[in-house]
Amino acid sequence: MPRSHDSLKAVGLFSGIGGFELGFASAGIETKLVCEIDKQASAVLRANLSEADYHNDICTLNALPEADALSAGFPCQNLSLVGSNAGIKGEQSRLINEVFRLIAPVNPRLRWVVLENVPFMLWHRKGEAIRYVTQCLEELGYRWAYRVIDTRAFGLPQRRRRVIIVASRSEDPCSVLFAEDAGPREFNDDGEVACGFSWTEGRLGLGWAVDCVPTLKAGSAVGVPSPPAIWLRGEKLIVTPHICDAERLQGFDANWTNVEVDGKLPKRGVRWRMVGNAIPVTLSQWVGQNIANPRSLPHQIAAQQWDGAVWPNAAFNSKGKVYRVAISEWPVRQQYVGLEEFLMHDTTPLSARASAGFLNRTRQSKLRFAPGFIQAVEMHVENMENSTKVAA
Repeated sequence: MPRSHDSLKAVGLFSGIGGFELGFASAGIETKLVCEIDKQASAVLRANLSEADYHNDICTLNALPEADALSAGFPCQNLSLVGSNAGIKGEQSRLINEVFRLIAPVNPRLRWVVLENVPFMLWHRKGEAIRYVTQCLEELGYRWAYRVIDTRAFGLPQRRRRVIIVASRSEDPCSVLFAEDAGPREFNDDGEVACGFSWTEGRLGLGWAVDCVPTLKAGSAVGVPSPPAIWLRGEKLIVTPHICDAERLQGFDANWTNVEVDGKLPKRGVRWRMVGNAIPVTLSQWVGQNIANPRSLPHQIAAQQWDGAVWPNAAFNSKGKVYRVAISEWPVRQQYVGLEEFLMHDTTPLSARASAGFLNRTRQSKLRFAPGFIQAVEMHVENMENSTKVAA
C-alpha cells in the first residue's frame, strides 16, 4: 500500500472491503478509522488495512476522530433495481442518517464528505433519495455537488456507473467533481470483441456490454450473487470470469477477499457479494487525488438552474438553488484494457441450467440481440447438455 502523507487523514464508514480506503491511500490520504458490520468484509479490512482502527457498527459509533475527509458508500439495497424497492427510508438505506448524525457537529478539520451510491437513486420515486440526501446536507450547512461517473474512464473493462456526492462546509465541492471532463470513449461492436451480459436477466433487460462486463452486483434478478457472463466470440464460448478477475475489475489485487473467518475461507458466493458491493479503487483514487490536490475549475462551468423535473446526472447547489451541469460521465480517459486482454485467470463455462434459463427468458422477451448471439447461446446450451450426458 502506498505510504500516506501525514497531513491528510480520513474516516471510512460502510467500508465494505476497503475500496474508498485503498483508493484514498493511493492518493496520499491515510484512513484512521474504518467501520463495517459484515463479519467477512471486516476480516478483509483487518487483513489488508491493519493500521486503521476498527469499529463494527455505525449505530454505536459515538463520534468521529479528527480527520480531513469522510467516505461512505452507504447501503444501496433499497435503491437499486435488484433491491427491495423500499427507498431511502428502507431498512438498509436509511442508515445514511447515521452519517448525518456523525457529521452534524461542527468540526473545523473535517473539510470533505464523500458519499457513493447507485445512479438509480436519481430516478427512483422521482429522485426521492437524492432529494433527501442533498436536503439533509443543506440543513447541516453543507454545500454539495454530485456527478454520475462511469468507472470505465479509469481503464478497467467494467461498465459501472456510480453517483459520487461531495459535500463541504468550507470548500467548493465543484472543484473536486467538475474540474475534468474527457468525454466518453466510443465502444463499437465490430462483431469480434468479447461482450458481457447478465445471464440472470434476459426478459426485460440484458446488461449488454461491449468489450467489458456489466456492473458486478452483490445480488441479481434470481436472488443470488452471481458473476456476469461473457461471450468470447473468437473461441465461440460463453463463460463467467474467475472471482480473482472480478476483484481486479474493481481495482483490488487478486485474492483480496480470500480471507479466513473462524478458520474457514469464504465461499465463492460470499466473495462475489463482497466484490459486487465494493466501490472501484480507481474511482476513489481519482476523488482522493482531487481532494488532496485541489484543481482549478474551468473559467465557467456549463450550468443552468434545474427545472425541478428529472434529476440530472450532475448538479450542485448554490444559495438555495440547484444547478444542473452539462458534463460527461468520463472525467478522464485512462488507457483502456480490453476485456479478453484483461482476463488473467481461468474462466468457467456458463452452466447448462443457467444458459437454458437465460435462453428461455430471451424467448419471452421483445429485446433485440446482436447478430449471432442467440444462436451462440443455443449452441452453448446444446454443448453443455451433451457434455453433462457424457460425464454421466
